[in-house]
Amino acid sequence: MAGICNLCGLPDELCICQEIAKEQQKAVISVVRRRYGKMVTMVEGIEDTAIDIGQLAKILKGSCASGGTVKGRTIELQGDHKKKAAKVLEQNGFQVEVR
Repeated sequence: MAGICNLCGLPDELCICQEIAKEQQKAVISVVRRRYGKMVTMVEGIEDTAIDIGQLAKILKGSCASGGTVKGRTIELQGDHKKKAAKVLEQNGFQVEVR
């Protein structure tokens, strides 16, 4: 028997909580210069706990072909990947702001 979502009350197969959360979030993408001149792409602003930030980081790292990590609710990608990350986030239903 399928489980029922606690938030929307629909069966897990039909749950729309994550889709609604994506539409309400605004991801902010910026690039920071770190130690020894290394560039790091930061994806911030995804605060809703209905969104699996680890899975989103995995998708971004795969599409940008780079390493990265999740610190709190911030995704850090190694290198300058503003355009690629923005494109992937828009395809996944997020509103994106590039700084």
